[in-house]
Amino acid sequence: MQNARNLNVTLNKKITDDRPFEKITDSTPEESGAMITRSNTSYSTTSRDNTILIIKDQLRRAKRYIRFLPSRGNHGFLKDLRRRMGDIQQALSGAAVDKKLPKNVHDKIRAMESILTKIKQVHDNCAAALDKLQTDLHSTENQLEAKKQEANYVAQIAAKALPKRLHCLALRLTNEYYSSSSNIRHFPSEDKLEDPKLHHYALFSDNVLAAAVVVNSTLVHAKKPENHVFHIVTDKLNYAAMRMWFLANPPGKAAIQVQKIEEFTWLNSSYSPVLKQLESHFMINYYFNTLQNKPENPKFRNPKYLSILNHLRFYLPEIFPRLNKVLFVDDDIVVQQDLSPLWSIDLKGKVNGAVQTCGEVFHRFDRYLNFSNPLIAKNFDRRACGWAYGMNMFDLSEWRRQNITDVYHYWQQQNEHRLLWKLGTLPAGLVTFWNRTFPLDRSWHLLGLGYKPNLNPKDIERAAVIHYNGNLKPWLEVGLPKYRKYWSKYVNFDQASIRECNIHP
Repeated sequence: MQNARNLNVTLNKKITDDRPFEKITDSTPEESGAMITRSNTSYSTTSRDNTILIIKDQLRRAKRYIRFLPSRGNHGFLKDLRRRMGDIQQALSGAAVDKKLPKNVHDKIRAMESILTKIKQVHDNCAAALDKLQTDLHSTENQLEAKKQEANYVAQIAAKALPKRLHCLALRLTNEYYSSSSNIRHFPSEDKLEDPKLHHYALFSDNVLAAAVVVNSTLVHAKKPENHVFHIVTDKLNYAAMRMWFLANPPGKAAIQVQKIEEFTWLNSSYSPVLKQLESHFMINYYFNTLQNKPENPKFRNPKYLSILNHLRFYLPEIFPRLNKVLFVDDDIVVQQDLSPLWSIDLKGKVNGAVQTCGEVFHRFDRYLNFSNPLIAKNFDRRACGWAYGMNMFDLSEWRRQNITDVYHYWQQQNEHRLLWKLGTLPAGLVTFWNRTFPLDRSWHLLGLGYKPNLNPKDIERAAVIHYNGNLKPWLEVGLPKYRKYWSKYVNFDQASIRECNIHP
């Protein structure tokens, strides 16, 4: 017993609480009546069988380290620890009192304590390093988030800025238009412009080259080009350039019309709530003044949404009063098949024929509309599928019958202060055409070429229309190179104005 007491004194100077992740404050069944109390570096006990208690405590600490060591890769320590545990457990071998322990038990206890001490030292060093790494990681994550926001802001600016080469093209075409004879400023086949039996397209754009690709790619695949009529509406700044391009590059047997917004005298702030809002001090301040502060998501402040060109899609019956159906197309699409069958699809009383976008979570209604607003929550399903603008068949007869323009005006008036939705025309379309949209087959319209880097090439080739929605447009330097070929093959790079402006594939 004297040897046991001497051993206890030695261990009391060394042993500390080695449990790294939790404090031990509870007793085990074996310790009832013989509680060990730790205070910094000492053990005290009321039991005469102190050696057994030390062995059991060593085993408890060892078991905790066995759970900890494999995750840190300390397999050498783990092997030694298991061996020492086996020795100490063999020495204990069911003994209830110290006098039943073998004579060499103290050597085994010292060996066990030695390995536990080494593990503790390694753990303490690892824990300190881990704390520093966690602090550094938190700081790095904050810096990364700040850089992401800055990169997003710059990317938004890069995506919306007009490249120098396209600006050059517009200037050259404008100069050529006003230098040409007035006798050649008229398009042929004007008698087709209001023929409801033909296939009419509505394209609203201020990008000459993009509009040219839409028209060219459509006609390349059209089985009967003479049945297709393109109605292009642009702004005053690009009107001359747009007309000159199609005068110099006529669309063969198809008919074409180029108009400017200013020709629609009925479209004024008295008639259109959105036009009244776009001219308001609140809206100008919302979109422009906060740009200097780099808002959290700069796409919510994109000035393009101030352009009435972006909202013309809600006035198709007024623009085309004599037509029954119109295919609305964005200027960032490419047509890869004959689209004539679209005019034969029965929309079953719906107004809008569109491809739904249920495949991704962020295309549900709750990602576009503010469902914390009672008006939105009461009228719409937050999990409803969104659908895509970019290629939409609109039944103008049903539109007029169902007074869809009035529905649009109502929701725009409710959203005067941007409390129902913030971004663009798609949310306005979702609420306007709620329960009035017919789902087209997905093969008609493939989205994502302006932001998804890993689209399946077979899906791209099978799609009737591919859409470069997103920031990475094919005419921009930031565009995804792997998708640019689908767009650039419909650009005539030998055309004089394109060569002179150094526009190349």
